[in-house]
Amino acid sequence: MSREEIRAVYQQGEDAVMGLVEGLLERLEQLEARVEVLETQASQTSRNSSKPPSSDGFVKRTKSLRVKSDNPSGGQPEHPGSTLEWSEEVDHVIDHRVSECQECGAHLEAEPITQQLLRQVYDIPPLKLEVTEHCVEVKCCPHCGEQNEGEFPSEATTVVQYGPRLKGVMVYLMEGQLLPSQRTCELLDEVLGAKVSEGTLYNVREQCFEQLEPITHQIQSAILEAEVVHFDETGMRVNGKLWWLHVACTSGLTYYFVHHKRGQQAMDEMGILPEFEGKAIHDGWKSYPGYDHCEHYLCNAHHLRELQLMVERYEQPWAFQMSLLLVTILRQVQTAKADGDTSLTDEQLQAFEARYQMLLEQGLAANPPLAPPPDAPKKRGRPKQSPPRNLLLRLQSQQASVLGFMHEFAIPFDNNQAERDIRMMKLKQKVSGCFRSEAGAHRFSRIRGYLSTLRKQGQRALEALIALFSGNPKPLILQPEQ
Repeated sequence: MSREEIRAVYQQGEDAVMGLVEGLLERLEQLEARVEVLETQASQTSRNSSKPPSSDGFVKRTKSLRVKSDNPSGGQPEHPGSTLEWSEEVDHVIDHRVSECQECGAHLEAEPITQQLLRQVYDIPPLKLEVTEHCVEVKCCPHCGEQNEGEFPSEATTVVQYGPRLKGVMVYLMEGQLLPSQRTCELLDEVLGAKVSEGTLYNVREQCFEQLEPITHQIQSAILEAEVVHFDETGMRVNGKLWWLHVACTSGLTYYFVHHKRGQQAMDEMGILPEFEGKAIHDGWKSYPGYDHCEHYLCNAHHLRELQLMVERYEQPWAFQMSLLLVTILRQVQTAKADGDTSLTDEQLQAFEARYQMLLEQGLAANPPLAPPPDAPKKRGRPKQSPPRNLLLRLQSQQASVLGFMHEFAIPFDNNQAERDIRMMKLKQKVSGCFRSEAGAHRFSRIRGYLSTLRKQGQRALEALIALFSGNPKPLILQPEQ
């Protein structure tokens, strides 16, 4: 407002001035609330929130939630190492003869060998495609006239085709090593001399996708019967739109599911949580508690990051003490496991729970509820509270889910298993940008879930893919994990 406009309001009397001041105060409160939200967003990083590390940019990190190890840097004494060893079995021996003297030029072919010096070189032979022709005999029975034919092997289904080894390499490069299709074609051409088109790559991937259908159902059923399962979800771009990748996994199994929704509709169609009766580990997304026939436990790695934000942004002393308490309990549980114990003592449990309650009381006292202004219009739902109080209320109402790892050693401290399984999917998007179709996203998810399961069970992915294309897929460990 200009000075003339302010004078005009003043001349209108007290009511006009009061209305102007009240409007300015209301606007000021709105701006302060907006500044608070923006400052909180600006202070969030991957260390104190659920934001990915890629969003941190190139800012130097000065703090870490990880506790420094007592071990020195570099290789550890118990590490086996992977240096080249002298091999007793060699594939080729090349003799380098001495034919003449380096000093005087005398001929030495007839002279005896006084010593041999040996060196070994590890290398690969020249790579090239081999063409195998399968000949099937046809014979006519002289007694009945019946035509009898031999049988072609499973990899020879048409007149000309690629074999299971090359098909396995194609899928391994695209889905295992996340190479784009064009670069996969370049690699196959330059390394193997195989001029493969991108259409051929997609056809081979489609074949792999179809052959993995029964195996994927087996993995899904095995996860459903497991005692402890990790769940998580993350955004992904499909045909220019935001979709969601859901994961259900254990230490030995991985199952991915792609859907255009994040919440309960997607989880229902995924087909695990609606029937799961074990222990579900997740990050507290609001759709998970809707499945009340299983036990829910929260990821404490998320809590540690949120507590770090409370310390840095809001200077909350109780938050530092709470994060210290959670880490102390974790160390005590790890020590008890190493000693062969199956639980903490009653004295330890009581002491930890008492400390937990005391810190909650301190935090709630320092962050009283925010009352709405007397003349503010009544809104539906709970009154808005500060971030520290919201975190405190969650830690209070879900104490059993937060401290479950303390009471049952089978319950993990965090949900890192699911986050590790999702990480490769995020890397895929960084490489390729997005999936151009829903079908492509489903194909990648099924194949990647199979490869993740193979690695967890100590099997070689490329060998398993070759066996799959040969018609003899390698068996997986599908018994429920206890």
